Order: sequence, then C-alpha cells, then structure tokens
Amino acid sequence: MNVSDLKQLTMLQLFTIYLRYLIGGAFVFASIVKIQGQRFTTDSGASAPIHDAWHFFETLYQSGLYWQFLGWGQLIAGFLLMTQVLSTLGAVMFFPIILNIFVITISYYFAGTPIITFLMLLANTYLLVWDWNRLKVVVLPTQSTFVDEVYPLMRRRSWAYLGLFYACLSILAKLTLQSFLSVLLVFGIALIAGILVLIYTLKEHKRAVLSA
Repeated sequence: MNVSDLKQLTMLQLFTIYLRYLIGGAFVFASIVKIQGQRFTTDSGASAPIHDAWHFFETLYQSGLYWQFLGWGQLIAGFLLMTQVLSTLGAVMFFPIILNIFVITISYYFAGTPIITFLMLLANTYLLVWDWNRLKVVVLPTQSTFVDEVYPLMRRRSWAYLGLFYACLSILAKLTLQSFLSVLLVFGIALIAGILVLIYTLKEHKRAVLSA
C-alpha cells in the first residue's frame, strides 16, 4: 500500500482533521495571554537568574509589542489549522513557531515540557507531509506540478464549522476558566461537539457516496 492509498483511509483522514483541531486549539488557547499583554504567571521573573527560563520569558513580556506579536502569530496559525479549509497555510505558518518554541524548551530547564513541544513539532511535521503534494511545487518548483488531492470526506463544510466553534471555545475558555470544574465542562462540551459532528458528517458522506 503506497502513500496515496493510505491517505484514502477514513481513519487516517479523521486523525488528520482532529489533529489539526488539537494543536491548533492549543495555539489559540496559549495566544490569548500574550495578546492581552499578560505574563504566563502572576509572578515576575525579573529577579530570576539571567540563565533561567522565567527571566527569559520576563524579557519577552517586557518587550510589549513583540510579546503581543508572538501571540497574534500563534492565534493566526492555530486558527488557520482549525478551519481545515486553510489548513495547509496554517501548517506552514505553525512550523517555524513550534520549532522555535521547542528549541527554547530544550535550551532552558522546563522539566517535561520539551516532550510536549516535541510531540507538537512531530504532529506539525506530519501535517506538512500530508500536504506535501501541495507544498512540493514551492520546495521543488522546477521538478513538480501542483496536485490538489480530493478527499470528499475532508471537504465537508461541517469540519470548518466545528473548527470555528473550537476556536471560539478555546478563546472563551482562556478568558473565563477559573476552576478545575470549568476546565472539565469546556472539555466535555468540546468532546460532545466533536462526536456529534463526526456522526453527522460520516452519515452525510455515506449518503453522498451511495447516491453518486
């Protein structure tokens, strides 16, 4: 079975769709505090040793405009991924940001955080490989032709609507989360919405295939 055959598998297509939601939502969620011009924590890192991670983040925070610029970059990249329609552009924009974050986490002591950032980098790399037939005309312009692969299941509009809902939910969650129970509530809403849209979309896709 070659790559093209693998990409026709429904489970792999669904994995790709929900992976975009997952890492895109993480970026949207993390971007809000920067856009608001706030620290990650309530404590200042100004008094931390200069080689300490918290001193580094305090420097970024004190930069003001650059701190917010980082937030907007994360927000846009994450949102583009979650739209599904513009996910290729989102994956391209996402890559240098998550690569930079990963290098930061291995340059300072962050306990287990490098594992998380590495997994996000790996996930983003997978999404770029998934869209390789679109991207190779940019990387190898003299040897490639543009191939826009058609996957009817992935082109359903319901995925874009769910992505918009998840993006709004991520922003709302970051602005309003106050307790562990509220985190569970938001997670539950996201899970139920994802399952309902999945069931509806699979039914509609099956109906379209049978009527074709």
